[in-house]
Amino acid sequence: MDIKTTEKTGPAGRDEKDGGAAETATAGDLDGALDGALTDNPDTDPADGPEDDLEDGLEDGLEDEAAAPVGKETGVGAGAAAVVSAALGAVALTGTWTGKVVSERETLVGQIKTSGSGTPAQQISEIYGDAWHSTALVNGAFALVALIVAVAVLLLPRHPSWVRAVATAGAVLAGLGLLLSIGTYFDLFLSLPTAGS
Repeated sequence: MDIKTTEKTGPAGRDEKDGGAAETATAGDLDGALDGALTDNPDTDPADGPEDDLEDGLEDGLEDEAAAPVGKETGVGAGAAAVVSAALGAVALTGTWTGKVVSERETLVGQIKTSGSGTPAQQISEIYGDAWHSTALVNGAFALVALIVAVAVLLLPRHPSWVRAVATAGAVLAGLGLLLSIGTYFDLFLSLPTAGS
C-alpha cells in the first residue's frame, strides 16, 4: 500500500512541479516581452509615466504648429483684406469724414472767391458745385481702392468660401460706389441748379 500511495502521489507531485514551472515560464515570458517592447521603441522610457507621455504629446503638437506655414492654411490675410474691401465699399456708398471736410473747405473757398462780386451762377458753381464734386472724388477714391483689394483677393487661389463671399460683397459695394461717384462728379444724376430756378 505504501508503494501504491507513493505511485499515486508521485505523478501528482510531478504535475504540481510542472504546473509551477509552467507558471514561472509564463511570467518570465511576459516580462521578457515587455522588456523587448520597451527596447524596440527608443522613444519610450520605462521610467516615464502618463505625465511624461502627455508632455511629449504637447511638445510634438507645438512643433507641428510652429512648422505649419502661417496664413496659407487659415487664410487670415485674405480674410482681413476681404473685410477691408467690404468696409471701404460701404464707406464709399455712405460717405466719409474726409469727404465732408473736403466739401466744407471747397464751400468756404467758394464763398471767399465770390464774396461781393460773384454772380449767382458763379456762387452756385463755386460754393455748391465744387463741394459736390470734391465729395464725389473722395468717395470714388475709396471705392476704387476697395475694388482693387476685392479683385486681388478673388484672383488669389485657395481661399475659404467665406473669404470669397466677403470679397465678392466688397467688389459689388465698391462697384456701386464708383458708379455713384462718377455720376455725381459729372452731374449725371442731379444737375446744378441755375440762377433763375
